[in-house]
Amino acid sequence: MEPIWDPLRKKHVTATPEEQVRQWFILRLLDCGVPAHMMMSEVGFKFGRKAYRADIIVYGRDTKPLAVVECKRPDVDLGPAVLEQAMRYNSVLGVKFLFVTNGKKTYLYILEDGRFVPLGQMPTYEQMLCRQ
Repeated sequence: MEPIWDPLRKKHVTATPEEQVRQWFILRLLDCGVPAHMMMSEVGFKFGRKAYRADIIVYGRDTKPLAVVECKRPDVDLGPAVLEQAMRYNSVLGVKFLFVTNGKKTYLYILEDGRFVPLGQMPTYEQMLCRQ
């Protein structure tokens, strides 16, 4: 497989189908005004004793996690199990926004009154900061 440049990790990585989706979504976030230095890809963390890895985390200006992005290969259905996976990550990260994508479909959520509700469109970074 051809390598693809990850501007967040600042290195070439293998262009697997999931990695291509991750890089596409990083570009979307950049287009929405998220500064590259306020994002990280492939972020490891623990939930209980189990290790997890978030595809992308967007940070607020206070350096606290603001959004988590779960990326899947284009052939993966974005069913309830994928959303539950991303919500589990939020138990540790405590984000306000949750994005799930396979490159074909993207679901956007905001945390309101203790539960994630769908967003109609991708928020800009400034809009995310205002809802923090």
